[in-house]
Amino acid sequence: MGDIQWARDLAREVLGEVLPRRWSHCCGVGIKAEAVAHVVGDQAELLVAAAWLHDIGYAPALVRTGMHQLDGARYLRDVVGASPGLCRLIAHHTCAVIEARNRGLDEELIAEFPAVDGLLADAITYADITTSPDGEPVEARDRLSEIVARYGDGHLVTLTMQEATPVIFASVRAVEAALAHA
Repeated sequence: MGDIQWARDLAREVLGEVLPRRWSHCCGVGIKAEAVAHVVGDQAELLVAAAWLHDIGYAPALVRTGMHQLDGARYLRDVVGASPGLCRLIAHHTCAVIEARNRGLDEELIAEFPAVDGLLADAITYADITTSPDGEPVEARDRLSEIVARYGDGHLVTLTMQEATPVIFASVRAVEAALAHA
């Protein structure tokens, strides 16, 4: 529980005042991750800590590349000294490798933070994509539509989410199946 409290406090400190809506989203993602964490077994605490911190790279003081997953993971590794597993999960959350490729940052991302796969990766994607920007539960399809509407046609994030949609839906199905059998 110590890592979770630490993660929640750090996310609040970094995002709470400067990006209150992003902080609300992280709160919802953290709560959703807590609700499904049992499906990842001994990685439950890692999942929940990562959920609270997953969007920390949006904080204006941390932006270096414009890719929040990479910026957040680098901050946590280089400044905070967070565990490699936590940094990897944040660096790769919600199909980050697709966005990294679209930004020309995929080689950097993969070299610095080896990919995370399996149910742990699915679970953070699930928690993120089933939580609205305001921290409320939402269907994955509605969340993806909201992202496209917010960024607009042709934006790199829109194109990334459109490409990632099948992978995201597969992650949602995997977590829902794990929950049904838990």
